[in-house]
Amino acid sequence: MDQHGRHVEEPQDGEGESVAPGGIVVGVDGSEHGQCALVWAAREAERRQLPLHIVTAYSVPIFAASGLDGGYATVDDSVIREGAEAIVKQAMEKVSGYAIDVDASVENGDASGVLLDLSADAALLVFGSRGRGGFVGRLLGSVSSALPAHAKCPTVTVPLYCADRLGENTEDKHIKAEHAKAGPRNVENVVVVGVDGSEQARVAVLEAAEQAQRMGAKLRVICAVPQYSGSLAWVPAPLDRDALFADIRVQLDAGVAWLRSHFPKLTVETELKDGSPVDVLVEASRGVELIVLGTRGRGGFAGMLLGSTSDGVLHHAKGPVLVVPDREDPRLADRANFGPMLGAV
Repeated sequence: MDQHGRHVEEPQDGEGESVAPGGIVVGVDGSEHGQCALVWAAREAERRQLPLHIVTAYSVPIFAASGLDGGYATVDDSVIREGAEAIVKQAMEKVSGYAIDVDASVENGDASGVLLDLSADAALLVFGSRGRGGFVGRLLGSVSSALPAHAKCPTVTVPLYCADRLGENTEDKHIKAEHAKAGPRNVENVVVVGVDGSEQARVAVLEAAEQAQRMGAKLRVICAVPQYSGSLAWVPAPLDRDALFADIRVQLDAGVAWLRSHFPKLTVETELKDGSPVDVLVEASRGVELIVLGTRGRGGFAGMLLGSTSDGVLHHAKGPVLVVPDREDPRLADRANFGPMLGAV
């Protein structure tokens, strides 16, 4: 126990250990990106009153030897492990002021595989948009590209761009230049969810509504329609596109009526945008608390979700992005009772 009455455990070896079911898992690697992910995850754990599990992963490099005695050589495992343990201890100290239970582990293995395994028992998996590289395996590049599409629980990717809103500093010259160019910005207490008429998007809407309630935020449902691409290529004239937008508006309104039946106290608004879903959602991410997406979409008139759109948003977003895996939800059963559904043609 610490002075806040929280239970704090020392870092453990990963062998035989598993995060408590329903907790929040955050991957750290000592980078600024990992620090942003850690702070966001700690705030979310406090908001949900769930335990936080901090994890770092490493693998021992193997080098091919040269010369007559050709073969393979490995680096001393203990030296690498000590460095990894120092990273998680520093992370635990950083979140010591939060009213949450915290534990940590050092795992031996590929970072993607380790976090994917932990996602089976976690309520949420959080990581930075990319990491330092090096022995703990970087958390983006392969890691945060792979996890949102394959994790068993929802994932949150936290970009370094939003370090300032988390009270963190960054020495990244590109981020500093972007902030200087963009100027002062206000972050609305709004959760944005992208929809495209797919069942996966409706699952994402439900998760987004729950998250908005937890954050005391407004929910904004956005449908973006790209210019004459994919299944929109047949649209022959602006009049037809106007009619298409009118139909989508009717379906969005029906979806909001359905959502309000399950979340009667939630403030919900909709936006129908003309443009690329990636561009629209990336721009929205600059000024809202969270963007929510499904793992994959219909690929129909609104062109979304994981494949090109979710992947594009994840790599360019200026704020946290929550990706919701496809799953069954009994609340989907009554959606048709509220009117026409997006894409149901």
